[in-house]
Amino acid sequence: MAPGARAEQEPRVDTAKVTDRRPLRFETPQDVRAEVERIVAAERGGALRRSGNWTAGQALGHLATWINLGYEGLPAHVRPPWFIKLLLRFKKASYLRDGLPAGVRLPKVEGGTLGVEPLPLDEGRERLLAAWKRLEAAPPDRPNVVFGPLTHAEWIALNLRHAELHLGFLHPG
Repeated sequence: MAPGARAEQEPRVDTAKVTDRRPLRFETPQDVRAEVERIVAAERGGALRRSGNWTAGQALGHLATWINLGYEGLPAHVRPPWFIKLLLRFKKASYLRDGLPAGVRLPKVEGGTLGVEPLPLDEGRERLLAAWKRLEAAPPDRPNVVFGPLTHAEWIALNLRHAELHLGFLHPG
């Protein structure tokens, strides 16, 4: 099996119940880049442990996808109903400050989220680094589908928290 590949028959982990996710705190995109390089080096050296369901390539690709969806928009079937958006807008400040919850699944989306196709490690890495470069250069020009209009700093904070969530399931040895 290729490095970072996960056998199809392995049981799925309920990520909302994972107790050994690493507590990460990123203050800048540079912090994310440094952690990505640690993860990539550990995966290449055979020392990366996962406590979630995705390979490192998938996790990196997922993070890149969600940064880019800020610019490109979500598919119509992924748009949350108004009452969910209203409820989540009350949580915006805590999510941007404290982090995002694990185990959230989007209804009507196969696999519960977007951007988790199997990806080679280097492709996931490159996609994520390019997405962060895009986000650092300028914020999306559309409102966030859940939280509405965000400042550039809020777009960055949202994606820092998203990176903390998913990279916390990857444990460099």
